[in-house]
Amino acid sequence: MSSISQEQPVQVFVGHAFESAPDYHRVFEYLESSHNFYYRNCSALQASGDDRQNMLQMREQIARAEVLILPASLYQEQAQWVEFQLECARVLEKPVIVLENFGVKAPLPAALKRQGAELIDWDVRALVDAIRRQARHEDTTRWDVIDFKLD
Repeated sequence: MSSISQEQPVQVFVGHAFESAPDYHRVFEYLESSHNFYYRNCSALQASGDDRQNMLQMREQIARAEVLILPASLYQEQAQWVEFQLECARVLEKPVIVLENFGVKAPLPAALKRQGAELIDWDVRALVDAIRRQARHEDTTRWDVIDFKLD
């Protein structure tokens, strides 16, 4: 696998049910706020009309992605679509990153815990590092530098 760059952006699929949702958009806000992180969105919210067509469309979106990002809140709203996305990820051998519920500590559904390669909190750095590890198998060891003054 190649390193993530502007020429080689990571292909991400963000879980959705063909409708706009706050956590769907929040994922992209987080990704956009990360310095020197390049990605291409493989998910599209436009529905085709019938469920069979929508399933085929979603499977194609997931097939193009290197990693799936599933906000846990989507499971409470659209469990059937999340189950379908998890099944596609399993069959297509795509890693799944599960984002905990935003702002609320609540138990995750068993399906998300079982299939999530990583379960993370809403944190820009944690999200980008998880994507790097799962999509490109990059080492994400970072050192935090803390400046303090001795009197």
